[in-house]
Amino acid sequence: MSKLRRQMSANTPSVVETKSLMDVKAVTGNLYESIAIVSRRANQINISLREELHNKLEEFASHTDSLEEIHENKEQIEISRAYEKMPNPAILATQEFMEGKVYHRRNDESDLFR
Repeated sequence: MSKLRRQMSANTPSVVETKSLMDVKAVTGNLYESIAIVSRRANQINISLREELHNKLEEFASHTDSLEEIHENKEQIEISRAYEKMPNPAILATQEFMEGKVYHRRNDESDLFR
């Protein structure tokens, strides 16, 4: 749970906090560009967390179970609860963006038409 531990130790709030649009715009000079960067980063975080969760839960998977043989595994439940308590990827991405931890670059318009 490397990503989970890192986020929990960073004390990231799990609730949405309002941000000043001027502060968001100040990073890139364009509000829509800033939002696009945050959304791409949120998608990256979501994919990595989903893969990490599926890898951890795959350890508990039993491919030979029938419907009568399903039982609860407390470790599996604890892992699922821990991931449910994590902040939304959009919240994490916004915080990283506002702290300057997200690398982004702008392609020049002249490069787009070559």
